Amino acid sequence: MPVLNFPIDALQAIRRKLKDPRKNLRNWIKGDPCVSNWTGVICTMPQPDGFLHIQELRMLNLNLTGKLAPELGQLSNLTVLNFMWNHNITGSIPKEIGNIKSLKFLLLSGNQLSGPLADELGFLPNLLMFQVDLNQITGSLPKSFVNLISCRHFHMNNNSISGQIPSELSSMPALIHFLLDNNNLMGNLPPEFSQMPKLRILQLDNNNFGGTEIPASYGNISNLVKLINGLMVQMVKL
Repeated sequence: MPVLNFPIDALQAIRRKLKDPRKNLRNWIKGDPCVSNWTGVICTMPQPDGFLHIQELRMLNLNLTGKLAPELGQLSNLTVLNFMWNHNITGSIPKEIGNIKSLKFLLLSGNQLSGPLADELGFLPNLLMFQVDLNQITGSLPKSFVNLISCRHFHMNNNSISGQIPSELSSMPALIHFLLDNNNLMGNLPPEFSQMPKLRILQLDNNNFGGTEIPASYGNISNLVKLINGLMVQMVKL
């Protein structure tokens, strides 16, 4: 049972943007990516439309270099996009990834991705985990991220993200881990974060908040286990 043709074209475009010194993707040449078991390509069971669909792209720790292609956004049935720990993937995160409405896991940690985060990445209604820590991301956090209504893990630590944390992000109802430590953030800590019902870890140390005090309302976050800002560590309801 074949996969649709246009995802094959998209995979070939993605491959052209990457360099593969260990030849992990040497089988990305011919045949059907699902039937031929292309490295890192995980497909669904046969669907009612008669086709297999690409469900996961697992490119974890393959020593890949190069850039992420905008054609990633054409993999419309993807639930997992994982390029973690390749260390040398550069360039920006394609805004076209925001077209993958089925995406649940966007995992790009441990590379050299740079540039600002696109507004379009905030329109992924099923996203559960957004990890871009340990990169070189710059610019401010888009207010559009408030639309990540399913996101539980938001890991942006160890980048160069700047500006003030948008208070709008306090309306992310499912957030459990909010990690923004080791960036260039500044300004006031939004007191609205005390309204996040499921927040357990809020990590903000090693930024440029200066003498900013932790809002007293943070003590009212009912599920908070760890709050880290500068040298202050507050443990609540251990």
